Amino acid sequence: MRSKLATVRRRISGFHQDAEGDWVADLSCLHRQHVRHRPPFQDRPWVRTAKGRAARIGTDLNCPLCDRAELPDDLHLSRTAGPFTETSLPAALRRRHVISAGTWGFLRIIQGSVGFDMNTAPPITRQLVAGDNQAIPPSVPHQLTVEGPFELAIDFLTRA
Repeated sequence: MRSKLATVRRRISGFHQDAEGDWVADLSCLHRQHVRHRPPFQDRPWVRTAKGRAARIGTDLNCPLCDRAELPDDLHLSRTAGPFTETSLPAALRRRHVISAGTWGFLRIIQGSVGFDMNTAPPITRQLVAGDNQAIPPSVPHQLTVEGPFELAIDFLTRA
């Protein structure tokens, strides 16, 4: 039974300004998110000062892009695991697990089909078939459900 899930929260690792001068938070998941002070919809007066921004480094921010499993820009292939089949898939990938911080997974189904379940908000539950792909954010619990023959590979992506 699935537990009630909250939006994926990510640690702020730094800030930079975009081309228009708006402040952008750099997140531990490798996403970047604008942090504007525009009351009453965005009440973030702290973003206007260096001291305010510095105080927010290390705190958490909701990341809707992780909830939707959207890959960040500028990722590069670090390594590939597999291909795996129904007889060679490691047991660890058949139970709930996470990908380490700073690394994204990109599941590629080569043949057959597998079930995929990920603890985002809302949860992502899919039956993936040959030709399907699924991005997997770092540190988000997920698992595969296998029934029958398949072949899959997992690319691990990082920012250079």
